[in-house]
Amino acid sequence: MECTVEWTGADGMTFLAETGSGHLLAMDGAPEGGGRDLAPRPMETILAGAGGCTAYDVVLILKRSRQDVRGCSVRLEAERAETDPKVFTRIHFHFTVSGRRLRPEAVERAIRLSAEKYCSASVMLGKTAEISREWTIVETD
Repeated sequence: MECTVEWTGADGMTFLAETGSGHLLAMDGAPEGGGRDLAPRPMETILAGAGGCTAYDVVLILKRSRQDVRGCSVRLEAERAETDPKVFTRIHFHFTVSGRRLRPEAVERAIRLSAEKYCSASVMLGKTAEISREWTIVETD
C-alpha cells in the first residue's frame, strides 16, 4: 500500500493525497493553524477511516451470514490527548444496522469480529485509545 501527500502551496495548509489505488483525498488545517478550513483535518480522516473499515467488515460479515442487512452507519466520538502527540485516547463506536429480521447475535458477532480480527484501523487505534462499542438494530420493510 502506498500514498503520496503533497502540500498545495504557500498560502495555506492544504494537502492533497493520492492513494495507491489512484484516488484523491484533500486535507486542510484549521484557520488558527494556518489552514483555510477547506477539507477534513488529517486526524478526522483517520477517524473516518476507522469507521469505514469497521462498517465494511460488519456489512460483509452480515451478508456472508445470510442476514438481510439493508443499511449500516457508525457514529464515532473520540477524545484526544491534550499534549503532543495528541493521539486518540478514547473512541466510542455506535453502530446503527438496519434490515429485515436481523438476528441480534449475528450483529453482535459481526461487530466483535471486526473489532477483534478484521478492522486493522480500529485494532491499531486501540493501541492508544480505550475503545467502546454499542449498536442498535432498526427493522425495515
